[in-house]
Amino acid sequence: MTFKEKVHSLYLQIVNDRIDAFRDMISALAADSQNDAKSSAGDKHETALSMMHIEQEKLNAKLSEFYDQKSVLDKINPAHSAANVALGSVVRANTLLLFVSAALPKITIDGETVIAVSPQSPLGSELMGREVGDTFNIHGTDYRIHSII
Repeated sequence: MTFKEKVHSLYLQIVNDRIDAFRDMISALAADSQNDAKSSAGDKHETALSMMHIEQEKLNAKLSEFYDQKSVLDKINPAHSAANVALGSVVRANTLLLFVSAALPKITIDGETVIAVSPQSPLGSELMGREVGDTFNIHGTDYRIHSII
């Protein structure tokens, strides 16, 4: 498995794990609210149900975010490489190793730290379409693209 395939696979696993965890939390909350509905009555009951509903909405919003991230990752073919930075590229710029995909947490693979950046982020938008040797500046920091995988 290539380095880029490892990066893609690990990020996909992270997002899928988060989706599963949030689905479980939503299911548990729904079960709790049904059990509470059967056994309680009065103002405290209404407040508890309202709080559970608000929590469920928050969890659904987070779940939707993770589905969006998964959708971006699903569009990436890790076997494809291009001369210019595109969605799915792994780019070495200065000392950073950047995966152009969705905004996700840092990971370490084969001793290398990889930062996932969204193409809509300031850094991601500057990277898009560039090639090896290009330089650019963001917030006073000069970047040079050393390689694109």
